Amino acid sequence: MNRKLKNTLVLIVLFILIVAAGIVYNYIIQKNSISDRETRLSKLKTFNYQTSEITKQLEDLSQRANVLDSLLASRRFNIPFNLSSIKFFNFMNSISTSFSPVTKFNVEYIDKFDVKDFTYYEYKITGNGEYNDIFKIIYSIEHSKELKKIKSITISNTVSSDENKTPEFLVRCTIIANVYFAHNDRFSTKKLFENDLTSSTQYDVFYPLIRTEIPPNNEDLLDVQGAKLLALIPEGAFLTDTGGKTYLLWEGEQIYLGYLTKIDYENNTVKFIINKGGIIENISLSLEKEKPEKP
Repeated sequence: MNRKLKNTLVLIVLFILIVAAGIVYNYIIQKNSISDRETRLSKLKTFNYQTSEITKQLEDLSQRANVLDSLLASRRFNIPFNLSSIKFFNFMNSISTSFSPVTKFNVEYIDKFDVKDFTYYEYKITGNGEYNDIFKIIYSIEHSKELKKIKSITISNTVSSDENKTPEFLVRCTIIANVYFAHNDRFSTKKLFENDLTSSTQYDVFYPLIRTEIPPNNEDLLDVQGAKLLALIPEGAFLTDTGGKTYLLWEGEQIYLGYLTKIDYENNTVKFIINKGGIIENISLSLEKEKPEKP
């Protein structure tokens, strides 16, 4: 074999080795790296970095975000993101603005608890008040936009008296309420609009039908018990109570525990209706006929 042929064969072998090494390096050693770069390149090619295109993409994404946010806002309840424990105190203050002055309650923070993907604060609400005010607390908690739920509730009736010693039939309650929030903003909305928390007036199931507590006669009205009818005039009726005090009354006027319902001029009588602790009485008074003098 001559020298020229030998050199040619050596060059061919070297070329084959170089090509084989390149193939091994590119398609075996650098295969993962090439795949990663091709993936990144394909992702970069999907974006157009011109200002006009970026602006259009931003508008489209903003519109989609607003649609999703409106869907969340239209739901009956929302679960807020990273809720402050103070917000429930503000919530209770806001719903109590229409409460009666006799309604008093206290809100106590208990603790924070984690349940899977959610966390909730627990509060204890105690107090006394009118039945419809207590009902509004329950209604507002259960129907609030941000998810709140009553865990337990205890209600009982109680009787107190105001400064005029008039009995007040109130309700005593103890409520345990949970206020929920999430660890991300998947369930929250950018603008929260509270639900309508107006509750209709409810019949007070704790108000006694028959009561032993009778309100005092602080307005010095006519007490028809033991009263006498003195005279009937076109303007009304003259009456006197057991203490000798006279009153001029007309139909519909208020008396102690009731009203004067009718003046019957033909039969010389007046009729009253009174409510004695849930017991309704109809009372009629007539003019006393003068006894003829003995000759």
